[in-house]
Amino acid sequence: MKTSALFTDLYELTMAQAYVAEHMDQLAVFELTFRKMPANRNYIVAAGISDVLDFLATFRFSGEELDYLRKRGVFLETFLRRLQDLRFAGDVYAVPEGTLVFPNEPLVQVIAPILEAQLMETLVLNQIHFQSLAAAKAARVVEAAKGRSVLDFGARRAHGTDAALKVARATYLAGGAGTSNVLAGMKYGIPVFGTMAHSYVQAHDSEAESFEAFAALYPETTLLVDTYDTLKGVRKVVDLSRKLGNRFRVRAVRLDSGDLGSLALETRKILDEAGLEHVRIFASSSLDEYQIRDLVKAGAPIDAFGVGTKLAVMEDASHLDIAYKLVEYAGKGRLKLSTKKVLYPGRKQVFRQIEAGHMVHDVIGRFDEELPGERLLQPMMRHGRAIRDIDLEESRRRFQSELTRLPPPLRDLGPSSVPYPVSFSERLQDDLDKIRKEIAGGT
Repeated sequence: MKTSALFTDLYELTMAQAYVAEHMDQLAVFELTFRKMPANRNYIVAAGISDVLDFLATFRFSGEELDYLRKRGVFLETFLRRLQDLRFAGDVYAVPEGTLVFPNEPLVQVIAPILEAQLMETLVLNQIHFQSLAAAKAARVVEAAKGRSVLDFGARRAHGTDAALKVARATYLAGGAGTSNVLAGMKYGIPVFGTMAHSYVQAHDSEAESFEAFAALYPETTLLVDTYDTLKGVRKVVDLSRKLGNRFRVRAVRLDSGDLGSLALETRKILDEAGLEHVRIFASSSLDEYQIRDLVKAGAPIDAFGVGTKLAVMEDASHLDIAYKLVEYAGKGRLKLSTKKVLYPGRKQVFRQIEAGHMVHDVIGRFDEELPGERLLQPMMRHGRAIRDIDLEESRRRFQSELTRLPPPLRDLGPSSVPYPVSFSERLQDDLDKIRKEIAGGT
């Protein structure tokens, strides 16, 4: 669904009108960066650029939207006519989806006349911030599972329908096996999973009756065994296997409450003793990466995890200190000297240095510098037209490749004692010092 051009903060429009009034229409460069890593995070996963490109490519104000602005009594008719004809015709550079990123590194650059670039701030921040943070959370959950399947179960607890879709996509990007969200499956081509809820069991006169009826319709299903008593539920699955004989094709049982570790051990024992070694154990119930890590370390015989609320709302790190800032206007570098929010001037590039197959150091330099390493920012849009398709499967593969290059201590769930090193080039530092002196002299 097309996002409205009114998905913006009011001050973007008031500034835009001021630019028009002052005849300010020179080329501007805005960069999206985050200033510091959230607690317990060692990296963030770049995501969300596809939605940004879609928004920019279709950006326009409808007649209804302009009428709404007209009624505000703030905007001149000459400005509204300017908005009526406005289309985004600028360039966009971004770090490709699935790339690991760190504080102060530009994730997105928008290069356009200042009116166009300014109006994109809210949407760019909204989409890149949420999806990058969600992908980083999902990556930790998948890492904790150590090769066991992870499914997104978070739609019902996510903060709105758009968030639920983006979490499902981010989880798949970060190595998850799929989602319970059917719309996400259709929209993004993600595998969709799901069988039954407790209500189905409750609606029958007995648990055994519900299992038999469901397995008759869906032979290779997963049966939810904890509606009343978990281990008794497992034994009823065994009874069903004996009743059906060769027709029994149930693939798994799901544990959704209680001490998952001990219940999984007992469940595995009951199933194995009944000759049902092929029946897998699936676990859910307010899981996050820490609980999954502990279950895996304890040797719990769980084959797959469904992760919902704590992934969908990113419970332990719900936001990034992220900003979309002007770094160049009319060919001149622009900076910010606010306390703890110093902004280096000018358009930049990130150079990633690789040694022996591992990432060792990133240097943020001027865009026109030639420094050792891979250039992270790549062209995504020219003159308002996307020049690069964002393919989810490609992003997923890129993330897996990036993860293998990340130094092992940075893959831990706890904060690394030595954060990944990121520095600014000497020329960029010289630019900052020069403009700082100019400003000091001017005051």
